[in-house]
Amino acid sequence: MANSPHFLGYSRLGAELTKGKTDHREQFDFATRHETRWREGADVPQYYRLWGPSQWPDESLIPGFRSTLEGYFEQVQELSYAFISLLAEAFGLPTNALRHFYDTPEKMQHRGKIVQYPIITDLDADDQGVGPHYDAGFLTFLLQASPHKGLQVQNLSGQWIDAPPIPNTFVVNIGKALEFVTKGLARATSHRVLSPRAGPGQPSTPRYSVPFFQNISLDSRLADSQLEFPEEILKLKEGRGEVVKTESVNFSEFDRKPSGQVNLIGRIKSHPDVAQWHYPELFAEYFPDGLPVAGSAY
Repeated sequence: MANSPHFLGYSRLGAELTKGKTDHREQFDFATRHETRWREGADVPQYYRLWGPSQWPDESLIPGFRSTLEGYFEQVQELSYAFISLLAEAFGLPTNALRHFYDTPEKMQHRGKIVQYPIITDLDADDQGVGPHYDAGFLTFLLQASPHKGLQVQNLSGQWIDAPPIPNTFVVNIGKALEFVTKGLARATSHRVLSPRAGPGQPSTPRYSVPFFQNISLDSRLADSQLEFPEEILKLKEGRGEVVKTESVNFSEFDRKPSGQVNLIGRIKSHPDVAQWHYPELFAEYFPDGLPVAGSAY
């Protein structure tokens, strides 16, 4: 990943922390097709550099990999837009009420990962695959690509419950941005992953997942959004009663900064090695003591 100013590529096992603990996973980050709008010396925000082309393995090494994954991303992208329209309708809004958070197709990019959670063989080791967190954007479409349990979500009572894989389905997570613009009607999904452990009756192979993250426009400032919901919809939120605090972190920057800036800061913190090479000024700001052993956005 250090070769990509767009934070796309391979992240080694244990390269990230969540809430101070190591995430036991390795991953490849990819994205939908996009030609970056950032140019050296151009009068555009630095966060435009966040989006750009993926790094792909040589076609001779994995024939058809790139075309397959790009085709998959295109289909899930269309699904995500259709899903957002249905959500708007469910909230009593026009079906296009949330579309202004997206730019024109050539100015948009969505991201995805292929993640491996290896089996933990040390009985005393922590089983954090990735710690409690929210996704930043509107929606995440997660394909659980192996039969392992491990994904957990936190319900409104604060309990962690399993979200086991169901064949031919997606897990759809609500992101913090969607919670913000819907005034809490759509509550962001607090979730985590527990890595598989070795032992009798346990899986003998790693856990794999393929999340697709639906982005919003880099220039969107969520605090500028004014959505008016029907009274009967707002009463549904009141009917939940008091909701306990989750263990995941908040994205408080959403009310002050453009989405692109919020996401760039998160990437800088998560991948300081990329920041050191491609964003030296931000690296110096967030890591005055030099390159840390691992990155941590939260």
